[in-house]
Amino acid sequence: MAQVLIERETSIECAKEFAVADTQFDMIVIGAGPGGYVAAIRAAQLGMKTAIVEREHLGGVCLNWGCIPTKALLRTAEVYTNMKHASAYGLKAENIGFDLEGVVQRSRKIAKQLAGGVAYLMKKNKITVIDGEARLAAANGSGPSIIVKAKDGKETTYLAKNTIIATGARARTIPAAGLEPDGKFIWTAREAMTPDTFPKRLLVVGSGAIGIEFASFYNALGADVKVVEMVDRILPAEDKEVSAFARKAFEGQGMKIMTEAKLDKVEKGAETIKATIVDKAGKATTEEYDRIILAIGIVGNTEGIGLEQVGVKVDRGHVQVDEWLSTGVKGVYAIGDVCGPPWLAHKAEHEGVICVEKIAGSNSVHPLDVSRIPGCTYCSPQVASVGLTEEKAKAAGKKVKVGKFPFQANGKAIALGEPEGFVKTVFDAETGELLGAHMIGAEVTELIQGYGIGMAMEATEEDFFHTIFPHPTLSEMMHESALDAYGRVIHT
Repeated sequence: MAQVLIERETSIECAKEFAVADTQFDMIVIGAGPGGYVAAIRAAQLGMKTAIVEREHLGGVCLNWGCIPTKALLRTAEVYTNMKHASAYGLKAENIGFDLEGVVQRSRKIAKQLAGGVAYLMKKNKITVIDGEARLAAANGSGPSIIVKAKDGKETTYLAKNTIIATGARARTIPAAGLEPDGKFIWTAREAMTPDTFPKRLLVVGSGAIGIEFASFYNALGADVKVVEMVDRILPAEDKEVSAFARKAFEGQGMKIMTEAKLDKVEKGAETIKATIVDKAGKATTEEYDRIILAIGIVGNTEGIGLEQVGVKVDRGHVQVDEWLSTGVKGVYAIGDVCGPPWLAHKAEHEGVICVEKIAGSNSVHPLDVSRIPGCTYCSPQVASVGLTEEKAKAAGKKVKVGKFPFQANGKAIALGEPEGFVKTVFDAETGELLGAHMIGAEVTELIQGYGIGMAMEATEEDFFHTIFPHPTLSEMMHESALDAYGRVIHT
């Protein structure tokens, strides 16, 4: 993300100050989220005359309505929780409370600051910013043209040698009458991060990263939270041991969790909403809530941008691309969430760079290895992972060696007052290759990249054995987990 430490004007108009009045470019990127703006910057760095089209806010969902503002909210929840347990640190804090409006405003201010950073980067790299909605039109000699409709309704046609679709995704909804988000009783993530009132009773439908993060935030601030998940465990993309540990931790914090259950119907009242949940046995239970958050995944923004007209294939709501992010239509590429899972900003950014460098003819560019994309959930305790789970490694026919190390045996974790969690590593028993790493506990979202670098460098268990980890740190658990996989653990 743009690391700009001063507040700047955040509007697209600000970025357009250096826009060139031209309609022909080497590269046009549609969508200015993390994937789109990174692709535009890399294209400009490589000497391409570049433009980027955005219909809403620079930075896309991630900076404005996703990754960044939710982390600000979760940081508030973390500080609030620590204040309530001040006595455990020998401190006194009385009459602890929170100002909901202030909490939300802090989150929005941070989002605004970073979106302003993107505007600055567009200027710095002399990228033309076009404000409006884009759609692909009939192909010319080198590829489709792009028609942009401005807010005043005026349409302008642009030509580009190459076009990257980076339109992102939106919240998936339940396809049933009455269960659609209404902005009042039934929220998507956008309403959940800018609440006008604090829901004392909250139902979260879906236990992936988005659902669990919101459940963790509201639970920490005192809401009575229930999470409903259709499959047999929460955080279903994670290692089973991590999922089980997370559930126990969340329930210990007072959160209620139902798996193998679904939201069946709702009944809206004047101030509350009744939700009927059906469990795996078919038993229906109706309870009253203040609000419901739908967090059941996302679907690509593929509509209204002319994909069908130019021959771009869409399958189950996502653009189909090859390993180089090409759609198969001359000069048209797609990156990020619009292409499907994993729906992660860092994946979109890397795809943007790969796509542009391949177009530029780089000899050092390589296709993205999806197995090496780290995943992070910023709940409490945090969850992070990279590579194969133990279960998937075995299903792939691998003989594995598995190591684990608990937070409660780490000096830094105890000193922090965060002894909850563990680090798990999965190695190939025959080659020593690190196949995957899975963590739950304090700050594991900052630790996971150590394993990511190891996997990128094709490190073996010996490399981890001989790496000197500083003491006292949480990172020592990474070392100990690798040692444990081979019967050499020291501190347990």
